[in-house]
Amino acid sequence: MKKEKSDRATNRYKTLWISDVHLGTSGCKAEFLVDFLKHNECDKLYLVGDIIDGWKLKSNFYWPQEHTNVIRRILTKSKRGTKVFYVTGNHDEFLRKFVEYKLEMGNIQVVNEAIHTTADGRKLLVTHGDQFDVITRYHKWIALAGDAIYESTMSFNLWFNRGRALMGMRYWSLSAFAKQRVKTAVNVVSNFEDSVARECKRRELDGVICGHIHHAEIRELHGVTYHNCGDWVESCTALGEDANGKISVIQWVSLDHLNQSPKVSQLRRKAS
Repeated sequence: MKKEKSDRATNRYKTLWISDVHLGTSGCKAEFLVDFLKHNECDKLYLVGDIIDGWKLKSNFYWPQEHTNVIRRILTKSKRGTKVFYVTGNHDEFLRKFVEYKLEMGNIQVVNEAIHTTADGRKLLVTHGDQFDVITRYHKWIALAGDAIYESTMSFNLWFNRGRALMGMRYWSLSAFAKQRVKTAVNVVSNFEDSVARECKRRELDGVICGHIHHAEIRELHGVTYHNCGDWVESCTALGEDANGKISVIQWVSLDHLNQSPKVSQLRRKAS
């Protein structure tokens, strides 16, 4: 049988970074990520932590076919020559015990952090970032409770935005609103970003790429460049490095499409 040709363009990057996928949870936008991985090629792929949500899988096993498809896409990339670095996070901390054994499976390597050199010669620390979050590091029970609240918020947000869509209104993120408005949350995020940037400067590196707080961003902070991958629960964002070393945030799905099935004909992709 003759295969149909796809009219969808494939983008080429030197490097891609994705984080906070949370496979194993109902909030994971796995179908959108499969589409992203299918239409974006790279020499190196960094999985910057919380790809698999071990916390959630311990209490309630949830693993639909779409989540398996994500793993298959990553394995396919590695088989075709892409070097994959799995950087461990707090939700997939069960993998950290394998780092000391220098676990490698073909083109896939499990690490706690990495130093990436860009095409223009800059050295960047790649880390999930949970070790710079005082709540996650020293008060895990609070982090677990917060995770449960976050998941409940996301469930409410799903039905809330479906109602908004029926009324012709745009997507609105309750969790993002809370992070921006609640003083404690703002302080936690700000302290996290400051700590990551200062550690990067202490090591005399040019910048850092992290995840953890589910907010994609690139900005100058304390004399280094701070990059955050975002997530695949709410924003469907990644970071991409072009052949010249320029790194940009990739917004794969518009907010208007987050509550819809990811039919390719409806996807609107843009890089900012």
